[in-house]
Amino acid sequence: MNKVAAFLILSTLVGCGPRATGAIGQACIAADRQAATPALCSCVQQVANQTLSNADQRRAVAFFAEPDLAQSTRQADGSANEAFWDRYTAFAETARRSCG
Repeated sequence: MNKVAAFLILSTLVGCGPRATGAIGQACIAADRQAATPALCSCVQQVANQTLSNADQRRAVAFFAEPDLAQSTRQADGSANEAFWDRYTAFAETARRSCG
C-alpha cells in the first residue's frame, strides 16, 4: 500500500512542474538540445505567447528543426518578411533576458 501511495504522490508532483506546451515549447523540447529543459522551454513558450502571434509562432517553429531557415528568413526581401524578422528578434531577445 505504501508503494502505491508513494507512486500517486510522485505522479502528482511530477505533474506540477513546468510543461513545454504550445508550438514553440514543443519545438524547443523536440530540438533535443542539452540546455532544452522543460522549465526553459516552458519559459520560452510563455514569452512567445506574449510577443508573437500564433501565425508567427508557427513560422518560428521551423527554425528549431532547421536553423538555416532563420538565416534565409532574415535575408529574405519584402516588408512582410522584415516585419516578421523584427518581431522574431524582439521575441528572441526577450526570451534570452527572461529565461536565460
